[in-house]
Amino acid sequence: MARPKKCRKVCSMPSNTGFAPSILGICCPTVTMTVDEYETIRLIDLEEMTQGECAGKMDIARTTVQSIYISARKKLADCLVNGKMLKIEGGDFRVCGGNDLACKGSKCCQKNDEN
Repeated sequence: MARPKKCRKVCSMPSNTGFAPSILGICCPTVTMTVDEYETIRLIDLEEMTQGECAGKMDIARTTVQSIYISARKKLADCLVNGKMLKIEGGDFRVCGGNDLACKGSKCCQKNDEN
C-alpha cells in the first residue's frame, strides 16, 4: 500500500496563474503546473536554494522536492519549446501563514504580508 501524500507548504499563492505565448487569436494547447511545482521553481531557481533547503521550507523530503522539480522543469520546457500556454493551479499544498518555525526571520511569506 502506498503512503498517503504529504501536504506541501507554499509561502503564498502565485500572483500570476498563467503564461501564454504571444500568438494572438490562436488557441494553443495548455500545460497545467501545480502550485507545489511552481513553489519548487520559485525557491530553487529564483531564490537560489538547494533542494535540501527547499525541502525544509516546503516541509517535505528532499527526494520529493527533486521529483516535483523535475516535473516542473519538464512542463516549463514543453511550454517554451512548443509554444504552449502555462496554467498554474491545483496540487497537494497548504499556504503558510508565516507562523511556522522555518519562516521566522526569512523571506518566506513576504508576499502574504503585502496582501
